[in-house]
Amino acid sequence: MRAVSWTTEVDRDLCMGSGMCAAMASDLYTLDDEDRAKPVRERITPDERALDAADSCPASAIVVRDGGLPIGPRP
Repeated sequence: MRAVSWTTEVDRDLCMGSGMCAAMASDLYTLDDEDRAKPVRERITPDERALDAADSCPASAIVVRDGGLPIGPRP
């Protein structure tokens, strides 16, 4: 049986480095040396906090996908 996973990505061109995602879910997102967010891992187990981080990103730089379909940020 295949494990269920989501992917999460951060558009570095959009990211303004607010750190909200890392504050909300430090095991999912971190800030790099340039104060830009990046996922700790690209593939994650489904986690509502990833969707919350995508919804809360002031630059709308985070996309969460399930099987290639975007599920976050939520409309």
